[in-house]
Amino acid sequence: MSGVAKRANDALSINPNVFHYPDSSNINLTTHGSDWYWAVTGVMAVSTLAFMGLSIRVPRKNRIFHYITASITLVASIAYFTMASNLGYAAIQVEFQRSNPKVAGLYREIFYVRYIDWFVTTPLLLLDLLLTAGLPWPTVVYTILMDEVMVITGLVGALVASSYKWGYFVFAMLALIFIAYNVCYVGLQHAKFHGGPVKKVYTICGVWTIFLWFIYPIAWGLCEGGNVISPDSEAVFYGVLDILAKPVFGALLIFGHRNIDPASLGLHLKDYDDSNQVIEKDGSRANNGNNGVANNGALQHGNVNVDGANDVAPASTGVHNNTANMA
Repeated sequence: MSGVAKRANDALSINPNVFHYPDSSNINLTTHGSDWYWAVTGVMAVSTLAFMGLSIRVPRKNRIFHYITASITLVASIAYFTMASNLGYAAIQVEFQRSNPKVAGLYREIFYVRYIDWFVTTPLLLLDLLLTAGLPWPTVVYTILMDEVMVITGLVGALVASSYKWGYFVFAMLALIFIAYNVCYVGLQHAKFHGGPVKKVYTICGVWTIFLWFIYPIAWGLCEGGNVISPDSEAVFYGVLDILAKPVFGALLIFGHRNIDPASLGLHLKDYDDSNQVIEKDGSRANNGNNGVANNGALQHGNVNVDGANDVAPASTGVHNNTANMA
């Protein structure tokens, strides 16, 4: 149609590669790769809006998994926006020089912003999973620590030009194996204890996540590590993995949680407008219909239940009317 022109992707023109080395053709992202990154940005952004929209359908105290999942795709959308804009990278000398024109050169573009994304989002993914299984907090925290070790060593290895990068790769793999053990064995045992929908959603999402996470090292070895495939192919490889590991994972998790009460997983959350209950000093709950007065006329204060049957209120509580039901 005349007058309607396709808007070109000019990100690489506005943000050109800033590193130029003599006698070397740098291995950089092209417009095709940038186009793909823009597409993934859109998928992540739309997923964020969808997860937040679904959270409105449940009470605020039950939205923890919606909020965590939406945060994952939100951070990912920012990271992909950055990579689509040809920003957030470093020029790293390759260990293996290839004859393939697409990866021929001395320096390869490494997107460190990808690892910043993973540093934030992968712990949230694990939090989604491990809270679903009802794992104790020490196990959750230590598993997340191993995840941070995996991401950081992966980043350091990607930024190292020598063969020492593979040492960091080994550290990352050891951390991944530990994470897989906690997710696939320890977490599964807890999920089996809860049974029902908890076991089902945890098994599906847990197996899905660990399967995908073991493909990421293959991508790393072909891209940052071995310089085998081009940055455009790298964009597609990582982009597909991230879509499966984040929006698709999130959809499976949120759908699976539709019939699960977070309180059954040990997540006892309370909203400010839960006026029908009051938290007693000993941590128990009591009806709050008439400022602590139960429907049968009994009074509860602290650990003292004044129902008129041989109960004496402490002096600090004042004098209560205990005439009912006196023997």
